[in-house]
Formats: sequence, structure tokens, C-alpha cells
Amino acid sequence: MGQETREKLKTTVNTTKLGGSSYFPQDELIQRLKSDFPEVFAEEKVDFGKLKAALGENVDLGERYGLTWKGKSDVFRVIQETTTKTLKPAREESVNFDETDNLFIEGDNLEVLKVLQRAYYGKVKMIYIDPPYNTGSDFIYNDDRSQSIQEYEKEAGIRDENGYIKEDTRLRRNTKDGGHFHSNWLNMMYPRLYLARNLLRQDGVIFASIDDNEIHNLRMIMNEIFGEENFIAIFPWRKRTAKTDVPFGISQDYEWILAFTKGEFQAGRISERKYYHSDDYKEGWRLSDLTTQRSATERPNSFFNLVNPKDGKEYPANPNRVWGVTKNSFELYFKKGKIVFPGDYKFLNITKPAFRVFESEDKEKNLTNNGSEVNITAISTLLPLETGRTEEGTKELTNLMGGKMFPFPKPVSLIKFLINITNDKDSIVLDFFAGSGTAAQAVTQLNSEDGGNRKWVMVQLPEETEQNSEAQKAGYITIADIAKERIRRAGKKIAEENKDIKIDLGFKVFKLESTNFKIWDSSVKTPNELEQQMLSMFDVIRKDANEEDLLFELMLKSGIEPTTPRKKKEVASLPYWIIGDGKLIICLAKEITQELFDTILAEKPQKLIFLESALKSNDQLKTNLHLQAEKEALEISVV
Repeated sequence: MGQETREKLKTTVNTTKLGGSSYFPQDELIQRLKSDFPEVFAEEKVDFGKLKAALGENVDLGERYGLTWKGKSDVFRVIQETTTKTLKPAREESVNFDETDNLFIEGDNLEVLKVLQRAYYGKVKMIYIDPPYNTGSDFIYNDDRSQSIQEYEKEAGIRDENGYIKEDTRLRRNTKDGGHFHSNWLNMMYPRLYLARNLLRQDGVIFASIDDNEIHNLRMIMNEIFGEENFIAIFPWRKRTAKTDVPFGISQDYEWILAFTKGEFQAGRISERKYYHSDDYKEGWRLSDLTTQRSATERPNSFFNLVNPKDGKEYPANPNRVWGVTKNSFELYFKKGKIVFPGDYKFLNITKPAFRVFESEDKEKNLTNNGSEVNITAISTLLPLETGRTEEGTKELTNLMGGKMFPFPKPVSLIKFLINITNDKDSIVLDFFAGSGTAAQAVTQLNSEDGGNRKWVMVQLPEETEQNSEAQKAGYITIADIAKERIRRAGKKIAEENKDIKIDLGFKVFKLESTNFKIWDSSVKTPNELEQQMLSMFDVIRKDANEEDLLFELMLKSGIEPTTPRKKKEVASLPYWIIGDGKLIICLAKEITQELFDTILAEKPQKLIFLESALKSNDQLKTNLHLQAEKEALEISVV
């Protein structure tokens, strides 16, 4: 298509050009500022001194409270850099690809969060992350950009033989002798949290697990990103019971879960427990584990064979997990009716003694000083979370996968507890440090228990597993491979245990890869190379791109979730796709005919996307398209 024809198209068809870069919401804010406060701009950039003056504030350039570190100024450049990457489907690794609403994405989470900005902006109810704790041996993302992206990619050799950018994860180990130990971690975390905030609903909440190494810094940057006024709580989570071989003789048994809201979050009540009712007690009661994580060495008085006084049956002691009572205290608790043995009640299916907890005891623990029920803002000041342990998470994953495939996974019960707090059974849960996929299993498990319709989005870098590890020996080359297989197996297990319940057990797998469209290479300088590149850009679609890949990329760039239903139709072998409720139609036919366009108009869409090259040089058809689109108030975008 020549330049003259292109200009004619611009004047005869009211179209917009669909950009190839990711969505950056702040662009819209900048445009509004230019419209309402043009005086605060200097050389096309915001002069923040002028902006404060325009808002009636005194301009103070003196010292102020806050957290700063080496590289913080570059963090905002990293945030503002758009990406041309896209998500490509991997059907063969998915489960029930065409029907499921769940999403598993492999790739650098910084790039993925940028790709998701338009499609998931303001849609996520809950984010849970368990990022690297910066202990000195973690791998973190290296987002440092001292060069332009193009220069970096060319120098690093991450373009393929055709000049297209290959995946670049930029992982590095952050050691304490590296000189900028905390700064490196903050430079990694800040942009990801910043972009994640955009995806939260206004009533959304984010939970971030962390230990003592970076709790103080994480709190500071989350204050800055989410606002101090949106801080909810720091939950102390007891990950284990005390160990003896620890520095200074003090065991670090707790981790922390920081909770922030987008602004309008309202917690639900603490999840209700199931209480049994029997003739021998007036009030309801539940069962609690009668064992502890203490060993026989740690608690010798609790290491004994427990005997049922009613029938003399003996229950052997476990040297690695002793009873939560001693011989003396057992007799006292038994007399008070606090011990339940297998066979005591026909409706119970237990194989070992358990502890009975009465409903009144729970209520007493879960009341604030004024007698109201405990909510999320009160619980962290009353007691630590005793929901699950690291040991439990390891056991769950080991049993499911047949070996220790991943270190220190969080227990499913902990994530279920946090999801319950959100008080929304029909929502999206995001974890962009997915690890072994605990959060995905937790969402699915909870849906099976309460009939919810929660959806999940997991993001995990295809980071290689350790050499000679059980995971590699079992054939899991990357952590993402472990997560996908865990989610598959968990789904099968949940299906077997809940045969009468219909829930979404599938997931679509997508991988972060180069765009399906040709990208202008600004590093090209010679006249011959420029001419060749201009000629190649007449058809912007890469030769290796297929129809489904193109479809999903255009959906994402149009702000449509990749889980949205799609329906393919044809007119004289020319295909088009109806997306969702039909407001958007994407036509990837290599030719647009009057018959095809009339058929599309009959579908009553609000927006149509088609290939610019499909119009070719048919000026009469372009004019007709313009008139018909204007009459039907149809928005047209071309690529």
C-alpha cells in the first residue's frame, strides 16, 4: 500500500490504529492534566512544583519522611516502559482450555503484569504473593536498565536469527556481599507492586507474605504505593514450632502477612467453623488436632501411648509429633469431656483421638473488648494466625506429587483462610509469584467446599529447578512445570472427592513471548536497512503468527480477558470472531468484502478490528465501509 493510498484511507475511514505496546493507565491521567492544567507542563513533562502550586499547595523542597535507596529513580522508568510482548496459548499443557476461566501464565511477572494492564485493570478482588524473602541466597529479577531496551537486547544477544526479541528473564542471585543487597530487592519489588495495584478492584485487597529480612522495607514501599491510610493489618503467621539449632538461641517461628486495600475493602467475618451437635452436650463443638509439632526430645512428658479409659484401646505415640497433653493433663481433660476417641460418635470418621473445642470457647477467643465479633483489622492484634504450618504445606505437596519437588510451600489452609476474608465467592484471585501453585489449589478447593465461582490467575517464571533435585529427576525442568502438574493433580483429587459438585477444574496455559506483529527496530540506521524495514512493514504480521495467537493478542490489547468466550464464523471462507457478548468482533480475514462487512454489521457490534492490509487498494469499498460504519456508530480499529 502506497503512502497516497494510506493518506486517503485516513481521510475516508474513521479508524484508529491499534498500538502494539502494553497499556499504561497513567497516559490517560497525563492527557487529562494537559486538558485541565496546561500551565503545569514544561517541555511536554509535568512540572511538579507548578502542579502543587496549581492545586493550592505550598511548594516545599526540603527534607521529607520516606524510604529511598539506590536506583529508586530508575524504578519509575521501568514502570513506564511499555512492552510489546504478548501471551501465546499452550493448549497441549492446558486442562479444558476452551471452557475454563482460570489462567496460568509462564513468564517474567513484570512483563506479564504490563501485558495484563488493559484486560484486568480494576478487576482483581484479591492478590496473594509469596515473593523472594531476600535471605541472601534468593534469585531475584534484574530489571536494571542503564541502556535503552534495544541496545540492551542487541548487546545481550537476545534477538533470534530473524531479529525478533527472545524471552529474557534476567534472573540473578542477590547475595549480601553484593553491595546493594536491599536496594536490589526493592528495585525488583516496587514496580511489580505498583503495576499490581492497578489490577485491584477498588474494594480489592493484597496479602504479601514476608519474613524478618525485609518486613520493614516491604511495609514502607507498600505504604507509598497503596497509601498508609489503606494499610489493613500485619498478620503474624506461625510457620513452625520452636527449633533449638537457631542463631542467638531464639527461634524465628513466625512470618508476616501484610494486608493493604485499594481503598474500599470491607472484610467478611472470620470463616465459620463446622460445629457438631450431640445429645450429651447442650452446645455445638468441633474437633481439633490433639498432636503438636513438638518432638519427643522437646516434650518428653507428652511422649506416651494414649489409652482410651472406656475400652482400653491404645494409641501409640509418635516421636516426631507428640500429644498436646501430658499423662496428668490428659486425665483432667478426659473428665471434662475434652477428648474424643474413634468410635465415640457414629457420625465421625476419625482414626485417632482428637481434642473437643466448644462453640462458647471459640466465641470467647474471638470477641473484642466491647463484645463484637472479630474482623480482619482486629485479629492481628489479638492472636497470631495458627492456620497451617510450613510442614503441612510440604506434606500436602509431597503427597500429591510423590516427592519433595518444591521447598517450603505455603499450606493450602492458609491461603483459603485469606480468600475467605475477602467475602466474595465470585471474584478473581491473582498470584504473580505462584511458586508451586498453592493459591490455585486453594481457590479450587474452597470453591468445592462452599460452591463459589472464584477464578484464579497464576504467574510463574519458568525458572529452572535445582540440578540433581528430586524435581529434575522426576522430569520437572522448571518451577512452572511443577506448578502446572500440581494443579492438574489437585484438580483430579478434588473431582474424585466431590463427584456431585460441578466446579471449574481446568486452566488455560499462556506463555509470555514476542508479539505476533513486526516491531519497528529503531537501532537500524543505514538507508538500505531503513528501506528494507519500511517495505517489510507493509504487512505488519509476522510470518510465523497463527490465527489463534493473533486473536488472543488483539483481545488483550483491546482490554478483553483471554478467558472470554469466542465464537468463530465464516462468510465465503473468510473468518471472523465474535468476542464475548458480541460487542467486539475481530476479523482476521486477509480480504474484506462487502458481503463479509454486511454480515458483520448484522451482528450489531460496537467495535470491529480488522487487518489494514485486508482492504488492499479498493478505494470504493473503503468509502462504503466509512459510510456504513458511521451510520451504525461502529468503532473501527485496524492493525
